[in-house]
Amino acid sequence: MAAQETNAVEQTSSRLRVGIACALGAHTMWGLFPIYWRYLSHVESLELVWHRVFWSFILLTIVNPLMLWRGDMGGFASVSRVLTDRKLWLAYGTAAVMIAINWFAFIWAVNNSRVLEASLGYYINPLLNVLLGVVVLRERLVGIQWVAVAIATVGVTIMSVTSGAIPWIAFVMAITFSLYGLIKKRVSLPPLLGLWMELAVLVIPAAVVLGMKASEGTGGMSEGDALTRLLLVGGGLVTVAPLTLFAIAAKRVDLSLIGILQYVGPTLQFLVGAFLFHEPLDRWRIIGFLFVWAALLTFIAGPRFVRATTRLSVSR
Repeated sequence: MAAQETNAVEQTSSRLRVGIACALGAHTMWGLFPIYWRYLSHVESLELVWHRVFWSFILLTIVNPLMLWRGDMGGFASVSRVLTDRKLWLAYGTAAVMIAINWFAFIWAVNNSRVLEASLGYYINPLLNVLLGVVVLRERLVGIQWVAVAIATVGVTIMSVTSGAIPWIAFVMAITFSLYGLIKKRVSLPPLLGLWMELAVLVIPAAVVLGMKASEGTGGMSEGDALTRLLLVGGGLVTVAPLTLFAIAAKRVDLSLIGILQYVGPTLQFLVGAFLFHEPLDRWRIIGFLFVWAALLTFIAGPRFVRATTRLSVSR
């Protein structure tokens, strides 16, 4: 009996280690994305989005049947029923528009020296998710979570006023990704299958645009060197790989820990923008980021502190 319990504990511990490693791998890849796309800065941002859509779709069209054959995602019969559901196609079609806009904003930011602003968008995103949860899903927040939202608002306002412009890239990325998450929350399919459906909506216009550029002898594939063509095709792999790792992690790691690890990505993007790409980081921008970081710490730690205080008062 003791041996069985020991084996169970070891298996749980092993699953947790694998899950944390996969989560860290996924968020590290997302955090280092700017470096990859910066090598393709000579290609138009919109064309990069179409390449990302097209090659990701090709890769998932190969990978998903293999996973189904293994018995993942409910099997072929379950997936075939999903593919005939018009409401699901409408939902994932809307999600596809949101993620396409998000990808375009991100790639445009990378190729126009706005990586810091892109990282700000991903920092704001969890707080915007909270507001959507309240407004759309009628979720309730504890008081300290409202404080976190207020602190973040101060930080963003400081950056907007002192720079003389609203950080629209950050807002576009945060809003589109929050709406994307809201849609995915309501129509939950296995991540890779859901992404394939989104890409299936976008792949025809992607193929048309890329085909036209190829026939005209323009675009990255025609005008770029061998490395450019390799990186364009590789855009599918760097899109699908972190999502696969994240899907593995989500089955093995508590949601609360996943929520904390999600800040690895924007933090790495911030470091890349500030120290590798040497984007301007003046005093006011630093102060603005400090407010946003304080808001996130308040948001993460606040509810835990409230619950701990409540348990302490009850125990007394």
